[in-house]
Amino acid sequence: IRLSLVGSEMCIRDRFCLIRSPNIMTTNRVIIKAKCQLGDLLEISENMGARMLVNKDLPNFYKLHLLLGLFDLVFVFYQTYVCLMNIRSKIRLFVDSPLGEGQSILLDRDQANYLFNVMRLNSGDFVSIFNGKNGEWQAEVLHASKRKGILISKYQSKPQLDPPDLWLLFAPIKKARTDFIVEKATEMGVSRIRPVNTDYTNSDRIKQNRLQSHSIEAAEQCGGTYVPPVDELSKLNTVLKDWPKDRLLIFCDESKVGETVEQLRTIKSEKWAILIGPEGGFSDFEIKYLQSLDFVISISLGPRVLRADTAVIAALALWQSQKGDWL
Repeated sequence: IRLSLVGSEMCIRDRFCLIRSPNIMTTNRVIIKAKCQLGDLLEISENMGARMLVNKDLPNFYKLHLLLGLFDLVFVFYQTYVCLMNIRSKIRLFVDSPLGEGQSILLDRDQANYLFNVMRLNSGDFVSIFNGKNGEWQAEVLHASKRKGILISKYQSKPQLDPPDLWLLFAPIKKARTDFIVEKATEMGVSRIRPVNTDYTNSDRIKQNRLQSHSIEAAEQCGGTYVPPVDELSKLNTVLKDWPKDRLLIFCDESKVGETVEQLRTIKSEKWAILIGPEGGFSDFEIKYLQSLDFVISISLGPRVLRADTAVIAALALWQSQKGDWL
């Protein structure tokens, strides 16, 4: 019995060393195989130990050795299992489905093409999935084909982490740079993205579906579990007229050069928004109108004139360092 326990412990330790080794690229199949073997070994050892402990003919000396062996086995198993649970697939995928243990996810054609043709996954492999609501889960590929597939969520590998309640309002610019703004806003942590049309906005149309796709891709790449919704293009005047009274709006004003932003830390509010203008800046009418609103706070982004996409990153970084979750 003691030799059997030692053999089980050695097998677990071998799996543990394999997974922890920095010189070995641990595959998804190795991980799931290790989990199955660890579970089987622990169940067999526990059943065997329970039968022997209730045996009245077995001397107490041997029972003591058996108990010590079982405790050691359980400790090593727990250590290895924790290591396995902390391992996440590097391939991340956003799914529009509820997630939970044992939940099946049906993949569409584009998702199946990415996982099985581009990333070369097969049945039995694992992938990290999230839906923006239930955290990140590790899912096993149950069925793989070129046009469709099925995943089974196994366990949660990361809890849901929502960004601060911060909106980004920006005037659309050139196509590639607008995509850049949406991507970086998602990575830096905003809860909503609202394109607005100002007096000097160069582009009066956007493709909302494309921008939402860029937001999803950014969340997949940065390891986030939340995807901010991207709204349709709206008139700035319309947005300001229907503005919620409990949300403060930061207006990046070029005339405020030289003033510090320490005032942000002293303002107590849970709901914020940042407004970034177009390449040509705001019109005089818009500036006066913004400055007259009670919920607007004017700040400076420095002595130099920034491009619109650069101003977005600067303003988000400034707010995150003063009021956000970077603190």
